[in-house]
Amino acid sequence: MMHPSAPRAAAKVVLIVPTLNEAATIGGTLAEIPTGCVDRVVVVDSGSTDGTREIAAAAGARVLSVGRGFGRACLEGVCEARDADIIAFMDADGADDPAFLPALLAPVADGTADFSIASRTRGVREAGSMAWHQVAAGWAAGLGIRALYGVPFSDMCTFRAIRRDALLALGMRELTYGWNIEMQMRAARAGLGIVEIPVAYRCRRGGTSKVAGNLGTSLTAGTRIVSTFLRVATQMSAPAAAPHKM
Repeated sequence: MMHPSAPRAAAKVVLIVPTLNEAATIGGTLAEIPTGCVDRVVVVDSGSTDGTREIAAAAGARVLSVGRGFGRACLEGVCEARDADIIAFMDADGADDPAFLPALLAPVADGTADFSIASRTRGVREAGSMAWHQVAAGWAAGLGIRALYGVPFSDMCTFRAIRRDALLALGMRELTYGWNIEMQMRAARAGLGIVEIPVAYRCRRGGTSKVAGNLGTSLTAGTRIVSTFLRVATQMSAPAAAPHKM
């Protein structure tokens, strides 16, 4: 079993924020990041047409433009953040509360964990912030991962932090909405030190959800997540090679 590495002095933290048409929320989201919490922010945009990139750049973020795909955006952000010791991920819609970033980063920064993930289901949720099927999906995924690898999860949200070297060793390859669950499964299978942090969760602050916005997008995202789970669950124990040089 792998163990968390010794804590690094002044570990460098890069926050990756995937975006697609989040002009209504990206500025406020970036403004809420606690001062000194991260060294820099990388906004990875998948083809916004509403000014998201310009707003993010004006707020001081490094902005990358990539092709479509949530996992693709995350992976490209990881590739760009070569100077990071720790990489954090957060949604751009304002539902994730940046005030919880320090709590999420702390166990990775002090060496007590390799990977920390926020749990919306164990925290306080604003009314209407999560549909019942989102809560159920998080618990179902957690039960499946526990059955396979003995590691329980209660959520599979974007809000998380991980040592960059540990993430690279996982061999991530998913370019769709299955990215989050692939990371959790590979981390559990690799024996990383994992901790869940209960967080408060809010309704999105504007714009339209790309996952829960309508039945079609929900079904598409759900299908990608299930197919990713099945693919990773049936692979050999060694992680597959990543498609990008990082």
